[in-house]
Amino acid sequence: MFQQSADISKSFLGVDRQGVIAGVLPGIGVCVAIAGLAYGLRTLPGVHDFSPMIVAIAIGIVVRNTVGTHVAWAAGIGFSMRRLLRLAIILLGVQLTFAQVAETGVRGVSIILVAVTSTFLFTLAVGWLLGADARLTRLIAAGTSICGASAVAAANSVVDAPDEDVTYAVACVTVFGSIAMFAYPLIAGVLQVSPGDYGLWAGASIHEIAQVVAATFAVGREAGDMGTVAKLTRVMTMAPMVFAMAAVLPRPDTSGTGDRPQASLPWFVLGFVALVAINSLVAIPAGFKAEVSMASTFLLTMALAAMGLETSIAKLRAKGLRPALTGAFASLFIAGLTLALIRLT
Repeated sequence: MFQQSADISKSFLGVDRQGVIAGVLPGIGVCVAIAGLAYGLRTLPGVHDFSPMIVAIAIGIVVRNTVGTHVAWAAGIGFSMRRLLRLAIILLGVQLTFAQVAETGVRGVSIILVAVTSTFLFTLAVGWLLGADARLTRLIAAGTSICGASAVAAANSVVDAPDEDVTYAVACVTVFGSIAMFAYPLIAGVLQVSPGDYGLWAGASIHEIAQVVAATFAVGREAGDMGTVAKLTRVMTMAPMVFAMAAVLPRPDTSGTGDRPQASLPWFVLGFVALVAINSLVAIPAGFKAEVSMASTFLLTMALAAMGLETSIAKLRAKGLRPALTGAFASLFIAGLTLALIRLT
């Protein structure tokens, strides 16, 4: 039995004990250091409103494109980008319950589902019309429609895009989500929407959780509470969206020989769903949930740091402006659509 458990652990982690010691730990250590630095920098004025994941990927890019990365870090960087990322996404489930979805109400859930689905499809269409790279467009679609950097990272488990595409997509949702974070409170005053509807609008359309919290609590507690619940409900759509991407969308082929077969289903997402179910049925102590939530965010920060360490600025520049325009149109679309749905209902 113990041997079977060891084999399962070895299969999930992708390395044996000797491999961890010999090849993985140096790179993991670098990712831990960058993640820790990202958390520290968030105490500075003007940086607090950004998630540590965004700060970490920026630091990783700076390190990669100035001093470079050591060959000894390669295994640990790859481990963090893939294995630790999957574990982090599974642990995200402890933050969510089906009761939170119920708090949003039928109206709120309906608006969120329509917004997520419509924005994803709209982004794919705009990217195709503008001639943007198909894999990068899918990452931008996931990040804009669902939950920013976390959704981009999760979607890449089936898109299998280059690290530069992941970084570009994260940059898109960060920039446009940050603009929304500052613009929404100003727009709310002009439109005179109720605090509850404003929170629903922000939670259903702004990209990152941190951005939603900043934009909604700036208006008031009622807006902040609704915005947070609406955003967490939107995060719940990450699992079915990633499964749908794997099952329906073929992987784009850059060799010119046509589309490749569909990606394999990301079974680790089932772990995310299972934790949501457990958290909904079992009274998990609040302190333990808080610790798991912190661990999940830190692991995601490590994964994004690793992606930054693999990102070349020269390759980012080569992507051009078409993907950025795709992200801009997608952000405007989800903002306008959700506001219209709230007004109409």
